[in-house]
Amino acid sequence: MNHTDLQKTPLCSACEKAGGKMVDFHGWLLPVQFEGIIAEHHAVRSQSGMFDVSHMGQIFVEGKDAWPFLQYINCNNIKNEPGAGVYSHILTEKGTIIDDAISFCLTPEKFLVVVNAACIAEDFAWFEKQAAKFNVTVRNESASWGMIALQGPQALEQAAKLLPQAKEVARFHIIEIELFGVKGYLTRTGYTGEDGVEIMLPGDKIENLWNALLQQGVKPCGLGARDVLRLEAGYLLNGADADQTRTPYEAGCGWVVKLAKENFVGKDALAAQKAQGVKEKLTGFVLKSPGVPRAGCKVFAGGQEKGVLTSGTFSPLFKGIAVGYLAAEAAVPGTEVEIEIHGRRAKAEVVKTPFYKNRV
Repeated sequence: MNHTDLQKTPLCSACEKAGGKMVDFHGWLLPVQFEGIIAEHHAVRSQSGMFDVSHMGQIFVEGKDAWPFLQYINCNNIKNEPGAGVYSHILTEKGTIIDDAISFCLTPEKFLVVVNAACIAEDFAWFEKQAAKFNVTVRNESASWGMIALQGPQALEQAAKLLPQAKEVARFHIIEIELFGVKGYLTRTGYTGEDGVEIMLPGDKIENLWNALLQQGVKPCGLGARDVLRLEAGYLLNGADADQTRTPYEAGCGWVVKLAKENFVGKDALAAQKAQGVKEKLTGFVLKSPGVPRAGCKVFAGGQEKGVLTSGTFSPLFKGIAVGYLAAEAAVPGTEVEIEIHGRRAKAEVVKTPFYKNRV
């Protein structure tokens, strides 16, 4: 495989040294697995595991209008209390999803927005365009940071060996830290359905953290386990389950839309859609027969094609699981459907997500 054209994180060499099988993920060279997807899944669900998420983006918003600006470009209510973070969707004027992101308040006039890797350039361009109406400075510092997600029932205990204050951080909050002689950030968030933290340090120091966690016995985990874990936990994969053809209501995330806000990008379109109702919505499926569902598989109800999968996998907990967009009238838990896998229709059932009851 030719890796010369792919972007590499500051942990790329460390991942290869740890036995990572490296693949192309949206133009980034990242490990899909180390020991194996099932072993890594088990580690996160029962102990702890760590992921290189240095490809994620860090956009800083600073200035007198930092909070009003973020309120305007997000459909959720952003908190302006230092330390608090909020998950939200960044929308087009049509109410469709550009990205899902978390905005953290560092001070009332300085925020850190963590965005998805594949959306960094597009998000930053959108931020700059919208910022023209506000007294803010927007900086894309994504290339300067490394980031490790430490997840699992033992994750806080492992983090506290290096950063004792980790256990004191509330869910969806951020603190500034100092580690290995440099300043960084610790957030108590994650993408697995388990408790844990994500630690950001300057790129030239992040390998120190990786090595320290390895020495503590934390298992390195790859994209394969991460995808199974996040799908079990009911989290969106941007670019697959959510994109600029879908709204938060269609993606099953109406809870992030705060129509009572004075104004935000896409508000009018979402208000109209809420009044009319959605024609399709993101729906969960569990196979009732052997098979591994994948994105692109067609979904049939009553013998008629009613939808298509956007994510699917084999789950060690539930076997074949998937999500996809299904006609609203068929998207009722308990409905029997068929999913076409390699030309064969496998029986499945519509279920309420998340598949896995999140510990958080």
